[in-house]
Amino acid sequence: MENLVASKQLHPQVDAIVLDGAAIVQMLSPGRCTTFGDYAEQIFVPYVASQLSHVSRLDLVWDQYATSSLKAATRAKRGIGIRRKVTTTGELPRNWADFLRNDDNKTELFHFLSAHIVTTTVAGNKKLVVTDACHVLSCQLEAELPDSALDPCSHEEADTRMLLHAAHAAANGHGRIMIKTVDTDVVVVAIACFERLRASELWIALGVGKNLRYIAVHELVEVLGKDRCTALPFFHAFTGCDTVSSFAGHGKKTGWETWNSFPDVTSTFSQLSSEPTDVDFAMSLLQRFVVRMYERSSSKMTVNSLRKHLFTKKGKPMEGLPPTEAALLQHTKRAVYQSGFCWFRSLQAEQNLPSPGEWGWLADDDCKWKPLWTDLPDVAKCLPELLKCGCKKGCSKRCRCLKANTRCTALCACDGACHDDE
Repeated sequence: MENLVASKQLHPQVDAIVLDGAAIVQMLSPGRCTTFGDYAEQIFVPYVASQLSHVSRLDLVWDQYATSSLKAATRAKRGIGIRRKVTTTGELPRNWADFLRNDDNKTELFHFLSAHIVTTTVAGNKKLVVTDACHVLSCQLEAELPDSALDPCSHEEADTRMLLHAAHAAANGHGRIMIKTVDTDVVVVAIACFERLRASELWIALGVGKNLRYIAVHELVEVLGKDRCTALPFFHAFTGCDTVSSFAGHGKKTGWETWNSFPDVTSTFSQLSSEPTDVDFAMSLLQRFVVRMYERSSSKMTVNSLRKHLFTKKGKPMEGLPPTEAALLQHTKRAVYQSGFCWFRSLQAEQNLPSPGEWGWLADDDCKWKPLWTDLPDVAKCLPELLKCGCKKGCSKRCRCLKANTRCTALCACDGACHDDE
């Protein structure tokens, strides 16, 4: 989308800025600091103060970490760092990135830094808003809106909570607002929410260092038009985001080109981005969209018919086929949960989200959510003869056939030779 409106390299003039606290902590390494107190006083607080000096209002927004959330599984894949107590005199960890992989570490650090920020002397004409878990720890707010507009807040992700704070700032006369983040999800949600924000300008400072650029959301909204802005969240989730898988070998660019050539799907995307009660009404059109993603000129109307065509007529491997109708249904539900509920309710302090179990997720024995990929049986168990591995130098524990407890065949890269000596 940045091709539609050129991003800016120079910092635009704004009235308020909303900071993604976790992204700032990731960006600001401790350097030569030895304790958490040193880090707060020498690194973090001066940075926030410098940002506040350029605007009339600053909001510092943190993530919350729920053990039963969808993002818990995603964070677990990144590894879990060693637990370390955060105190003023506590020694800083040598590996900052590893320390930040532990949710308890981050929760304690965020609270610690917020407590230091609120002791910062703020000029009389400045407004400082700092969150702490579901509350606003310190809030020098204008009188027009009650505290309940921000507190308590059930948002787990700062991605959506920052939009809530941007809306509050706009409602209190701060017309030009900037959100500083490293997550492209924020750009998508900001575009979809811009009209409801009622800000005159909304900028996203995206990235850090040499990759930092300023994206004019208000200009993108004008270029895209109302219909596409409303439809964008579902498109973004459907083609892959943190909680929804992408289509193997068919990324955002392919999806965007398909959307451009198949505008009939826009209205359906919009409906699915706005708290739908079900997805059945959309599946026929979504199947046609996926078919066109995989083969632009295909006349096939269903993903199952395209799977059969690509496998039998064009020799495509199983992993290169589109999902089955059953798998696409669950995938669509997960995309709707993320876009039509989590993102759509960004401007509500209490989101009151439905259970993920109703939208393509399954709770395991530890009450952790995992994707319900399909309600069909595993093909490897039903048709093991279709399974093949890519092992070229002998099969090891990573062999797909070995994992499925089946023998390699002539379809495999090893040509079944790994069984010749048995």
